[in-house]
Amino acid sequence: MTDPICYVNGQFLPLSEATLPVQDLSILRGYGVFDFLRTYNGRPFRLAEHVQRLAHSASLIELELPASAAEIEQIVRQTLARNQLPEAGIRIVVTGGASSNSISADEGPGLLVLVSPLRVYSDNYYTQGATAITVPASRYIPAAKTINYLGALLAQKKAAAAGAVEALYVSEQGHVLEGTTTNLFVFNGQQLVTPIEGILPGVTRRVVLELAQHRFEVIERPILRDELAGVDEAFITASNKEVMPLRQIDDRPVGRGRPGPNTRLLMGLFREATRGQS
Repeated sequence: MTDPICYVNGQFLPLSEATLPVQDLSILRGYGVFDFLRTYNGRPFRLAEHVQRLAHSASLIELELPASAAEIEQIVRQTLARNQLPEAGIRIVVTGGASSNSISADEGPGLLVLVSPLRVYSDNYYTQGATAITVPASRYIPAAKTINYLGALLAQKKAAAAGAVEALYVSEQGHVLEGTTTNLFVFNGQQLVTPIEGILPGVTRRVVLELAQHRFEVIERPILRDELAGVDEAFITASNKEVMPLRQIDDRPVGRGRPGPNTRLLMGLFREATRGQS
């Protein structure tokens, strides 16, 4: 496979040649933020919204962006064009910057743009439904998409051991918040419920809410873990998973144990909205 071209602090270069200063605060302290998006028909989907979220994440941890939003968008497009992939996943990373005292950056933050072939999940996840587990956890500064993924990595290991595609965080109050890389939705009849507090609001989540607002009663509120046993349908959303139905959470089936009609409707609407973009 051709070596992907990435952007690293002002340079476009092959991924195999890309380096960071070993004193970068992203390496020493896990200080940095990122965002991930994908292309449809070779074009970055809702790029401006992802860069806006990147900027918001950076502001929440008091990290300056190394370039304006417009400049970052242009760098993303330039990096994507250099890779000539039919469909791609795009990761934008703002690092804390090189630091001689391991606390504060000497010059300023760094910027990386990584482009890779899009990972496609098996059709079985969408036709039969995926499984998820719950774990007692929550993210630090949940509205910031930081590079600190220790909790997510450990939760994902538990999910993999259980044969699940995702782990859902449950707060001390018993609220199901979000997945390690996804947002959660459940259906109670024609009522669509999704958490609003203690989560990272996903761009895919926003698209689903736009599609659902005139078709269902949409409620943004906490979801109790005990509620999951009685919901009719459930699904998770993310840029790389799109709208993925859940057939089982922990050891209990969701509804009838297969993707429900409302979820299937939203899956179809989402595909129309994305594959048909101009």
